[in-house]
Amino acid sequence: MEVVAKKTPLQREIARRRTFGIISHPDAGKTTLTEKMLLMGGAIHEAGEVRANKSRRHATSDWMDMEKERGISVTSSVMQFEYSGCKINLLDTPGHKDFSEDTYRVLTAVDSVIMVLDHAAGVEPQTKKLMEVCRMRNTPIITFINKLDRDGLPPLDLLSDIEETLGIEAVPFNWPLGMGRLFRGTYDFRQEAIHLYSKGAGTQNTVPVTEDVEALLDELMGSRAEDIRFEIDLLSEAGANFSEEAYRAGRQTPVFFGSALNNFGIKRMLDTFVDIAPAPQPRKTITREVQPDEEQFSGLVFKIQANMDPRHRDRIAFVRVCSGRFERGMTVKHHRLEQDLRINNATMFMAQEREGVTTAYPGDIIGVHNHGTIRIGDSFSTDETLWFTGVPSFAPERFRKVQLNDPFRAKHLAKGLQQLSEEGAIQVYRPLQGSDFILGAVGELQFDVTVERLKTEYNVDAQLVGVNVSAARWVESDDKKRFAEFRSRFQNDLYTDGAGDLAFLTYSTWYLNRTMEEWKDIRFKSTKEFVPEAVE
Repeated sequence: MEVVAKKTPLQREIARRRTFGIISHPDAGKTTLTEKMLLMGGAIHEAGEVRANKSRRHATSDWMDMEKERGISVTSSVMQFEYSGCKINLLDTPGHKDFSEDTYRVLTAVDSVIMVLDHAAGVEPQTKKLMEVCRMRNTPIITFINKLDRDGLPPLDLLSDIEETLGIEAVPFNWPLGMGRLFRGTYDFRQEAIHLYSKGAGTQNTVPVTEDVEALLDELMGSRAEDIRFEIDLLSEAGANFSEEAYRAGRQTPVFFGSALNNFGIKRMLDTFVDIAPAPQPRKTITREVQPDEEQFSGLVFKIQANMDPRHRDRIAFVRVCSGRFERGMTVKHHRLEQDLRINNATMFMAQEREGVTTAYPGDIIGVHNHGTIRIGDSFSTDETLWFTGVPSFAPERFRKVQLNDPFRAKHLAKGLQQLSEEGAIQVYRPLQGSDFILGAVGELQFDVTVERLKTEYNVDAQLVGVNVSAARWVESDDKKRFAEFRSRFQNDLYTDGAGDLAFLTYSTWYLNRTMEEWKDIRFKSTKEFVPEAVE
C-alpha cells in the first residue's frame, strides 16, 4: 500500500494559489472580464467600483487618469481575491501595444494566462505578439472568446484561426447556440448540458439543463438546430480530447465562449481554471531552479510603479514570492546592493487600493516601498544568493528629446524621469557630452503618458520634440583597451540609461550595422537582462 506524504502547511498554501495574467488585443473586453471575475470573488460589488469607495465609476484595474479618460489600459495592476477555496492573484496587463514591454515583464511573474479574443475579430496582432511571449515560457493558456451577444465569425472558423495563427491546439469546452440577437446560450461538452443566456449584467450563475437537451435545442434554435447539432457531434467525435498535460505544456488551449459584458460563461471558465491551472511553479535562477516549497523565502521584482497613490508620492516594487513564506518585518538580502533589507510595511493590492500584509506565500504579489534603491529584476532571499532570470529590457524603437518650458524645474524633471525609467515605463538616456535627455519608447503612446505623468505627478511642464536618433544598442566589451578606444571615438553618440548602463544611439540602422561591422570586439545588445555585472 502506497503511503501518501502529508502536505506541510506551506505546501497546502501553495496548492491553493493560482497566479495568472490576462492578455488580449485592445477592445477585446479584457478589463470587463477582469471586473466580472472580481465580482464573482467578492472583491468588488459593482463593476468599476472598489468596495468602500462608491464614488468611483472607472474601471477598477485602470487607475491612472489617462486610462479613465481614454478607456485604455497602459499600466499593469495586481488584484487578489478568493474563489472556490483558492487564493487567486490576477495580474492585469496593459492592453495597448505600445506598452508590450511592461506586459512581457508581467508575464514573467505568472504561472498561467487567460487569453481574451473578440468574437468578431478572432486573433488580432497584439494577441499574436503576446502569444509569442507566452510560448517562450510554455505558459498554459485558457481562451475566452468574448462578445457572443454580438454578431461575429463562425465558431468553427475561430477555432481554425487559433490553431493556424497561434500554433496551439484548441479544445472547446462549450459551444455557442447562435450569436448576436439570436444568441441563446451554450452547450457544455463535459456536462452534456445547455446553459441558457439572458441579457443583462447580473450574476448569470446559470443552472445547466441536462434533461431533454435535444428537445430544448430544437425549441431554442428552430431551423438552425440541425447545423448546431452537426457541429457539436463533429467536435465530440472528431475533435481533440482535452489533455491536462498538453495544456500545462502550452500545447493545447481550452476554449470557452461567452459574454463578459453580460456576465455569461465566465463562471464556468473560472471553475475550470481553478481545477486545471497550475499552482505556483519553480523559477529559474542563474545557478539553479528554485522550488516553491523550499523553506527559504525568495522573491523577484518584476515591476516598479511610482505614484500609485498621489497623496503619498510613493514608489512601490512589485515582488513575486517565489519560495518559502514571507512574514512582515522579516529581513532579506538585497543581492544587487549586497545589503540587508527589512520589510516592515509590505502591502497587497486591489488595483489602487492596498492593505497591509502579514504573511504571503509563493504566487502572491507583495508591494515593497521603494526609495530609489530597488530596481526591476532585483532578487531577494533570506539566505542563499539567488538571481532570478528572464526579466528583460528591450532596445526602444522611437526617440524624442525633452524640452523643459521652465528651466527652474530641471531638478524635478530629472527626478521624474529617473523614477519613470525605474518603472520601465520609458527609457531615459543622458549623453556623456551635453545635458539633453533623450527618451526611448516602443510606441508613441508611451511619450504621451510620460508628458502627462510629468505634469500631473511631478508638476513639470515639458514637451517632447523630434531628434535625429533611430536606433539604440547597449554596448559592452571584455577588451578594456578596445572599449576605451570605442568610447573615445563615439563619445558624442554614447549615453547612459536610467540604470547607468552605456548605450550607443545613432541616426540610422545602416550606420549602426556599419559600426557593428567595424567594431567586432564590442557587443551591441538589443536586449539586456536585469542581472548585475557581478554575476553576468
